Amino acid sequence: MKQIHINPFLLTGYESPEYFCNRKTETEKLINALRNGRNITLISPRRMGKTGLIHHVFHSLDSIKDTTCIYIDIYHTNSLSDFVKLFANTIMGSVDTKSQKVISKIFSFFRSIRPVLAADNVSGIPKLTIDFAQSQTEESLKEIFDYLSKSSKTCFVAIDEFQQITNYGEKGVEALLRSYVQQLNNVHFIFSGSQKHIMESLFTSASRPFYQSTQMLQLSEIDKKDYRKFAAKLFSKADKSINSDVFDWFYDKVNGHTWYVQMILNRLFSLAKNEYDTATAEKVLNEIIMENEATYQTYCKLITEKQLNLLKAIAAENAVTQPTSNVFIEKYKLGAASSIKTALTSLLDKELIFEDNGHYRVYDCFFSIWLSKIKI
Repeated sequence: MKQIHINPFLLTGYESPEYFCNRKTETEKLINALRNGRNITLISPRRMGKTGLIHHVFHSLDSIKDTTCIYIDIYHTNSLSDFVKLFANTIMGSVDTKSQKVISKIFSFFRSIRPVLAADNVSGIPKLTIDFAQSQTEESLKEIFDYLSKSSKTCFVAIDEFQQITNYGEKGVEALLRSYVQQLNNVHFIFSGSQKHIMESLFTSASRPFYQSTQMLQLSEIDKKDYRKFAAKLFSKADKSINSDVFDWFYDKVNGHTWYVQMILNRLFSLAKNEYDTATAEKVLNEIIMENEATYQTYCKLITEKQLNLLKAIAAENAVTQPTSNVFIEKYKLGAASSIKTALTSLLDKELIFEDNGHYRVYDCFFSIWLSKIKI
């Protein structure tokens, strides 16, 4: 495949398997579930690589005849109406081609949705978008699912940041979506999300409509040995080399969190060097942190002193299992356990920290390193 990027350590998007590290087990589980008619819930912290994994899986599934893969990220949607509009605009032309025949079919199929055909402002190519009255949102959603169900193709749909539906003002959104999803035989879903406690509640709570309706998959860091091998291979292709000890040093510094490892690799690769030592990696890491210092200072100003002290303490420990324990509270002079519980909840809600298998960590690894250097 033609290499588009000079730097092989991609920070956004998906290009090809060549630039995707491992995830073999997770890839096989996702493909097996989808091809056998099982919907799947994929949970991981942000920047751990779930979106890249989805596109990697879709890269494999796209090669299957009469199959189409659809990805939507609903993080920025605030209502069911927003969701329906994004969903409709994404599937238009994905399930079928954009031929005149199909466009005519779409116009005749939908009743509440009004397809709009207009030239793209940049390319001039005809672009199909949709519009509908907000009062017809639920009817429009039904028409979209009916449209998918009548397709001759097998459709795989990934809805990223799925927990966002819990913020919609409309009542009964979960039940409404579940009622349509369970009726589709040719459409299979990946529901992915980054807020673990909400995603788990959506799919494992007996009182919720999606209860036990999917196979669950938790995404964690890429194995250090596999990641090290992947990095060495890409450096070698450019006649560069990276020492195992150097890689291990910064991998551990950012807890193996995928995007942060990729950022350091990207920055190291961009240097006019062929070999790298720990001192160079540390310099690169410090440069990244200093570039973002103004942002980190702003974060600190937006939270209370109690929350900031707790955040600093968690960063100093790297990971905390019992943030309300007397040992932890006394070590960092944090005050009453009740106020720590309140601060902890607030930091979780603000997504400044996250909980992973009983360990609380600062969400942004670079921010955590910056915080750990501040005297408490």
